[in-house]
Amino acid sequence: MEEVKLFATWSSPFVKRIIWALKLKNIEHEIIYEDLDNKSPELLKYNPIHKKVPVLVHNEIPICESLVILEYIDETWKDARPLLPKDPLDKANQRFWAKFSDEQVLPSFYGYYMKQGNEKEEAKETTLAHLKRVEQLLSKNKFLSGESVGFLDLAFGWLAENSRPLEVVTGLKLFDEDKFPNLCAWRDKFLEVPAIKESWPDQETLIVKYQEIDLSEGK
Repeated sequence: MEEVKLFATWSSPFVKRIIWALKLKNIEHEIIYEDLDNKSPELLKYNPIHKKVPVLVHNEIPICESLVILEYIDETWKDARPLLPKDPLDKANQRFWAKFSDEQVLPSFYGYYMKQGNEKEEAKETTLAHLKRVEQLLSKNKFLSGESVGFLDLAFGWLAENSRPLEVVTGLKLFDEDKFPNLCAWRDKFLEVPAIKESWPDQETLIVKYQEIDLSEGK
């Protein structure tokens, strides 16, 4: 019998993409929520290098790093809804843009909401430039991975899930329907996918949780 455990925190954008993948593929799993201020012996055992979530444990074998975990899930449960394309070039392109999401878009996006003064304005301009690139990726398809949700949508899913709650809480808006019509449409479609919509925390819960976090320094 398959045993799948996911060590997680509610707030990690990297964790949610794994939860979505498991749900999309209908893989039974257990989620173990961690307190990162008091990390469990199990987390330290399974991820002694980075000591971070997410960690997927499949039959007692740990896999770390969210994009690596996504590929592992896709290759291990091949018969259930593929996430990555078969074509090597298409697959390489999706991997490239997934790294762009994590290494470029995500830091500048959160920087806009958390930084002050000149650093805040710099983060805003950088983020808008990144979003223009993502907008272009959506010029031909409903989703970043094509006609249905896939690997690249899960990689960028943090952007769809967190953008509106942060706008509500801080009053700061980056998603403009005139500037980014494709991106806004993608966000709405992505959040309506049942596996995404049914995942906790939902949009309203995220708003409440962000309100509990001190974001005042970012205003």
